[in-house]
Amino acid sequence: MRVAIIHDWLTGMRGGERCLEAFLDLYPSAEIFTLVHVPGSTSARIDSRVRGVSFLNKIPGIAKIYRGLLPLFPLAAMSLKIEGYDLVISLSHAAAKNVRLPEGVPHICYCFTPMRYIWDQAPAYFKGPLLYLAQPILWPLRLWDKRGAKRVTEFVAISSFIAARIRKFYGRRAVVIPPPVRSANEVDQELTRDELALLNNQEEPFFLCAGALVPYKRVDVAIEACDKLNVPLWVVGKGPELDKLKASAGSKTRFFGHVSEAFLWECYRRCRALLFPGIEDFGIVPVECLASGRPVIAVQAGGAAETVDGVAVGADASSLPKMKSGVFVPKSGVGSAPEFAKAIRYFSRIEGLFDPQVVRENAQRFEYPVFFQTWRRFAEQVKIPAGNGVVAPGGLSGADQQSADEIAAVAGQ
Repeated sequence: MRVAIIHDWLTGMRGGERCLEAFLDLYPSAEIFTLVHVPGSTSARIDSRVRGVSFLNKIPGIAKIYRGLLPLFPLAAMSLKIEGYDLVISLSHAAAKNVRLPEGVPHICYCFTPMRYIWDQAPAYFKGPLLYLAQPILWPLRLWDKRGAKRVTEFVAISSFIAARIRKFYGRRAVVIPPPVRSANEVDQELTRDELALLNNQEEPFFLCAGALVPYKRVDVAIEACDKLNVPLWVVGKGPELDKLKASAGSKTRFFGHVSEAFLWECYRRCRALLFPGIEDFGIVPVECLASGRPVIAVQAGGAAETVDGVAVGADASSLPKMKSGVFVPKSGVGSAPEFAKAIRYFSRIEGLFDPQVVRENAQRFEYPVFFQTWRRFAEQVKIPAGNGVVAPGGLSGADQQSADEIAAVAGQ
């Protein structure tokens, strides 16, 4: 069977592109279509499978301006000609799911989120008066997005949080299959001499923030909290908020921009804890940190509430078993640097109670074999090709097998 995979855009190697590579493991001969493709920005494997792009790709400098072309997304999705395929899988947080397909072709949408720019997070992208000016654009885009969602055969959400958003905005049910997350031994890069020296010259233990520096991730909250407590914070990543964050940071906050995989994973391993102050759809970065044996301090909302086994701030430390993998800031404290600072202080008191092995085991629920097995069970239920993803010898653990069976049961309803 011929399989097409549609991805919103290929302009960098982030969590969505890691998921795309996992689907190429499942369907090695699949062909990729996307709105914008910047060769070399992801991986050679992804580049080699791209077969079609939208007209946006012809615009000079598109890699820097595509997010600003939101009103053109409907036309761009429509311009993708996807014909002659037996199965289409869209990996979508924007327009990928809205493509038009020939009648009768099954379309599975692996949904990272309904498009945040036009739904509940529009105020984070259109600041102040811009939000009112954008309304004539947002309403037609919402109607277009709802129509596109109706054409999807089956929705698969990356978390229960996203399944609820799909139900709210599209009125569709979604099966939940979390994305696969690598473990430390799956990163094959080695540290350079300069990177190793940089890590070894850090005298004080540090907290870590990692990921794209965009508004909704609220890295500003982590910076303000660490400044208030006068503790070192390392910020790894780049994005449109970088200059603003640098201007507001104190002397103990260091920015590293884009780094190698080896350096990022060594930061995970050496940090006191990862700070995760935003509400994420799933959050691959926290799970990668857990896989490195280090705990996470996060808001108890969104994907982190499903991936981190956290303890509430203020819980009696004497009664805590060594079975937790992080500390939760209450949802009411989202966006509050004082609340995050309170969580960091509490973490500092109980830091010795976190067992690295228990923390790592928390992340094993999201390893690649679990994802492949769960997808296979789902595919069998909805009668699509199951793919070729490799399941570890001996199959899954009892808990993971039960999870896969439950997802398959829901898909069959």
